Amino acid sequence: MKFKFDNIRKSFVHVFGGSVLTENFFLRNMRFILALVIIMILFISHRYTMLQGMSDIERLQQQLKDVKYESLTISSSLTEASRQSEIERRVEEAGLDLVITNEPVYYID
Repeated sequence: MKFKFDNIRKSFVHVFGGSVLTENFFLRNMRFILALVIIMILFISHRYTMLQGMSDIERLQQQLKDVKYESLTISSSLTEASRQSEIERRVEEAGLDLVITNEPVYYID
């Protein structure tokens, strides 16, 4: 097969020169073509917006997971620090003169 460069050049000039847009087919279907272009632009922008939203959701889910682990760590350390034996040990280390009473609590009416 031998390509004829004159035909290729004429076709190229015909399409990119703009004369293809003045043909009867394009003039009759201009509304349809414009509607397709607008729908394509809307579809692309909608997809871009959804991808941005999905990336935000993934980022927020990762942050939520990190905060849950941090909360669990803080909760366990607080539980450990609030045990009675731990409080007694810290009172002794601080040298305070506090003692645990062996008598029950009295309520005054």
